[in-house]
Amino acid sequence: MEKFFNLKARNTTVSREVAGGITTFLAMSYILAVNPGFLAPAGLSWGAVFTATALSSAIATLVMAFVANLPVALAPGLGLNAFFTYTVVLGMKCSPAFALTAVLLEGALFLVLSLLGIREAIIKSIPVNLRKAVAVGIGLFITLIGLNNAGIITGDAGTPLAFVNLNMSHASAIVALLGLVITIALYILKVPGAVLLGIILTTILGIPFGVTTIPENFKPIQPPEAPTFFHFEFASVLTLKFFVVFFTFLFTDLFDTIGTLLGVAEQANLKDKDGNVINAKGALMADAVGTVVGACLGTSTVTSFVESSSGVAAGARTGLASVVTALLFLVALFLSPLFALIPSAATAPALIFVGFLMVSSVAGIDFKDMSEGFPAFITIMAMPFAYSISKGISFGIISFVLCKIFARKTRDIPLVTWILAAIFLFDIVFEAVK
Repeated sequence: MEKFFNLKARNTTVSREVAGGITTFLAMSYILAVNPGFLAPAGLSWGAVFTATALSSAIATLVMAFVANLPVALAPGLGLNAFFTYTVVLGMKCSPAFALTAVLLEGALFLVLSLLGIREAIIKSIPVNLRKAVAVGIGLFITLIGLNNAGIITGDAGTPLAFVNLNMSHASAIVALLGLVITIALYILKVPGAVLLGIILTTILGIPFGVTTIPENFKPIQPPEAPTFFHFEFASVLTLKFFVVFFTFLFTDLFDTIGTLLGVAEQANLKDKDGNVINAKGALMADAVGTVVGACLGTSTVTSFVESSSGVAAGARTGLASVVTALLFLVALFLSPLFALIPSAATAPALIFVGFLMVSSVAGIDFKDMSEGFPAFITIMAMPFAYSISKGISFGIISFVLCKIFARKTRDIPLVTWILAAIFLFDIVFEAVK
């Protein structure tokens, strides 16, 4: 185990990896309930999607562990599942099989691009200051997710965002803030597995507040429902509508994954001497394999999860943590009611705290050089405000190219960055006119 995962070289231990893997799972386990809820209105069975979600997450995360040796977990992505149901199926009146076919072919293309090293080249083309900005932007983004999941922020107070009043009508917010205090205290006291313990203690704390609820006749063990295998519709592949759907899945998945890998690598210092993500090719292959497997099982695009950063905060540095997370997804197939007990208020403190840890990367950004600092600012700003990692990267790349042109520093722009900026501009124009 030591030799395979290289624990000593990354300054970690088995216990830290186990704690990190459990923490990552707990932080992202909400997807087991949320993803079926998103895809059920599209006509897919809730139970079948739950099984597909758990299995595809486990398989993709195991590939990440053994091929890339990184503490990054994967699961069907939020936003992509909403696009699947509310835009493709309900909005464009396409069948679920049509959408799953687009997911399958997108994953297959990504697998080819990963094997050829093209996706890895795209990551390396992102300028150093923008890579650090991605980590900061993700930190703010997951902080916003945590605040929203716990009900701490609201848009109903006459302003775009505001904190709720801390009374018993917002018990979830109270529990989450108390959980954040607990997590901070444990971390400052250097208690091993502070983030994980924070989640567990906050879950227990939520019981008297009515936030953590235990249903009557509670049965923790429940057999999984069979997934929907190979539900595809290849007859529509050559239509314009299919291209639009395929293109959207393709680019959202690509840059969500890149952003997550850059953010986690920055936080865990999993970079080579040139500042690139170590084993990036293997990580991107895991993402592609997960998407193909997920489509075959009947779920939307599988992608790297930003909540992996909570496991990194708990000490995870290798693929051993990913093995633990994957095994817990398999366990969840049979213990779904038990894992469903963990409320959003208990995982929110972990996300908020990890957001703080990731924002620290802002200290390494060169804001004195306007052509470097302003694109970094755009990247950081766009992620939480657009509620999208991929949009943060796209706006950051475009602004980087524009700023370098204005500063007459076009030699600082790599060829791939020029190409990405052109693609992103085309995407913006395409979205505006369609």
